[in-house]
Amino acid sequence: MAKTPVIAARDWSTQPAYLSPGYRSTLLRGPKKKLIPLVHTLSELSAPVYGHDQLGELDHDLTQNARVNGEPMGERIVVAGRVMDERGRPLRNTLLELWQCNAAGRYVHRADQHDAPLDPIFLGAGRCITDKDGRYRFLTIKPGAYPWRNHPNAWRPNHIHFSLFGEYFASRLVTQMYFPGDPLMALDPILKSVPEDARDLMVSKFSLDVTQEGFALGYQFDIILRGPKATPMETPR
Repeated sequence: MAKTPVIAARDWSTQPAYLSPGYRSTLLRGPKKKLIPLVHTLSELSAPVYGHDQLGELDHDLTQNARVNGEPMGERIVVAGRVMDERGRPLRNTLLELWQCNAAGRYVHRADQHDAPLDPIFLGAGRCITDKDGRYRFLTIKPGAYPWRNHPNAWRPNHIHFSLFGEYFASRLVTQMYFPGDPLMALDPILKSVPEDARDLMVSKFSLDVTQEGFALGYQFDIILRGPKATPMETPR
């Protein structure tokens, strides 16, 4: 008989508010009535996660996974870290997906009509699986800032989106990673919608150990899934 997974309680004080006036679109899509809890069915809590066995050799390398000859434009960077629980124990075999805009601040998506060039050698998406120590590593291009219409003269800071899949299909979590010293972070309503004492948990750290000499600067971004130091996630309560 399949065992029902035990789901630890999350520290919701580190999570973004449903309605944050500065982040304008939350007022349109955030719930305004009390939520109705729905218990997951056994199939939702035991259905397999898809994709672990379909990783390509270059899926973690966003500078090459477009499979087009040449090098993408922009600054090469390495983003690496560990996925852990609240006690620092590694979460092995966790599927991570990453997506981002290119160095000019444009996504490879038809909805992105920003007046910036697309890079035919950069897809802006990748995947990898954590090893036995919970470690992951991506090689990519540092994303650019881009304008958005949330408020007058609004610009999003440099950031990378992460998606993590757990042991069953309904256990997906999504977060964003920022870069240290970015002046736009202080103006970003999305980051400011997160409780102030939790915002640093979404900011990567420059790491000389992760840096590849003569090739790419390195950034460390550890992801913690529970407890008072949990990385804030875009997830339903």
